[in-house]
Amino acid sequence: MLERLQKIIARAGIASRRHAEDLISSGQVRVNGVVVTELGAKADPERDRVEAAGRVAQLSDTHVYLLMNKPPEVVSTLADPEGRRTLRNFLVGVSERVFPVGRLDYAASGAVFLTNDGDLAARMLKSSAALPQTYWVKVKGRLTDIQLKSLAHLLNGKVFPLRGTHAAGKNPPNPWYEVQISGVRRDLLRRHLLGMGHPVEKMKRMKLASLDVDTVREGDYRELDATEVAKLVRTVDRALTEHKPAPSGAKTRRLWRPRREMVKKMAKVKKK
Repeated sequence: MLERLQKIIARAGIASRRHAEDLISSGQVRVNGVVVTELGAKADPERDRVEAAGRVAQLSDTHVYLLMNKPPEVVSTLADPEGRRTLRNFLVGVSERVFPVGRLDYAASGAVFLTNDGDLAARMLKSSAALPQTYWVKVKGRLTDIQLKSLAHLLNGKVFPLRGTHAAGKNPPNPWYEVQISGVRRDLLRRHLLGMGHPVEKMKRMKLASLDVDTVREGDYRELDATEVAKLVRTVDRALTEHKPAPSGAKTRRLWRPRREMVKKMAKVKKK
C-alpha cells in the first residue's frame, strides 16, 4: 500500500513528519536508491527500500512512548552539529528508534515526550498551540501582585508563587513561580518577564498535555503505560477539536471598521 514518504519515515522512528519533509526537500531521502525531493512522493513500505538521513526505514508494529526529564543545557534533539549533549545521551537501553515531539529550550529542563508513533506525533504537533503546559520559572527579583495579574492576562493563563520545600523559604529574594499556559510560546513568557525587569534565571516544564514529569528524575526517562497513552491521545484529540487554525491565505474578517465609519461620517458632513 502506497504511503507518503514523510509518513513512512515518521512511522519508522527516524524523524517526525515535519523533520522528514526537511529531509526530503534537502535530498536526504532515497527510494530504491533514487533520491526523491518531492514532498508528495509515495512508496510501498513493504516492497520499497526507503532511506532517510542514511538510515533504512524499517517499520515496527511496536510503539514506544517515553517521558523524559531533560536536564538543562541539553539540546532536545538526537544529534547536534555543535557537539553539545542531546537526548540520545540519556536514552540508554532504548532499542526502538524514537524521536522527540516538539522542542524544549537548551537552557530549560523538564518534560520531553519521545515516541516512534508517527501518527500520534503528527497530531500532537498539529495541536501544540492548544495543548496545556505548566512551567516552573525562577526569576530575578520578586513580582508584585499587579505584575502577576498583568502577566497572567498577557499569557491568557495562570501565574502564582510556588510554596513549599521547592520554594526555598517563605520570602526568597529570587522566587519560583508556576505558570500555566496554553497556546503561548515560551519565548513570549521570557520576553514579558524581561520587560517587567525580572529575567528568567531557570525554567522547568513540569507538565506537557496530560504528562507530569514530577514522576521522573532529572536525566531519566520512563515508558508510559497504556492508560497514560490513552489519556494523552484524548488530550491531543480534544486540543485538535478546540484549536482550528484558519486556512492558509484566508483573511480574517473584522467585525468593526472604525476608519471606514469615520470616512462615511466625514463625507456626510462635507455634503451638508
